[in-house]
Amino acid sequence: MSDHRVLFVCLHGAAKSVIAATHCRRLAAERGLRVEATFAGTEPDPEIAPRVVKELQAEGIDVQGLRPRLITAQDVAAASRVVTFGCDLGALTPRVAVDRWDDVPAVSDGYEAARAAIDAHVERLVDQLAREV
Repeated sequence: MSDHRVLFVCLHGAAKSVIAATHCRRLAAERGLRVEATFAGTEPDPEIAPRVVKELQAEGIDVQGLRPRLITAQDVAAASRVVTFGCDLGALTPRVAVDRWDDVPAVSDGYEAARAAIDAHVERLVDQLAREV
């Protein structure tokens, strides 16, 4: 059982939210935290961005079998933390405050810059989660 359920949401559910969820899971596991991190999109693409797949594979993270999916009310209700990247949840109302990471640049404008910004945010988030256990 997880101590925390983090939902990462971006417009297409194919890049930023995928990177954040995978990094969050890995970092939490390294610190011995029980964190479930998932990703979704408000207007999901049919597949995860090829560059994201390639870069994560280089780190030993295989996301090839995963697909972006539409965020649901169940996702939002189950989350103990919700993080969005430049998108709104529309009519979905989480029971927790939404963290907006709108300062993360588009992955298509440069993977490295987007990844660095996501990693910095995720590290702060995992630090906060560790203090809440």
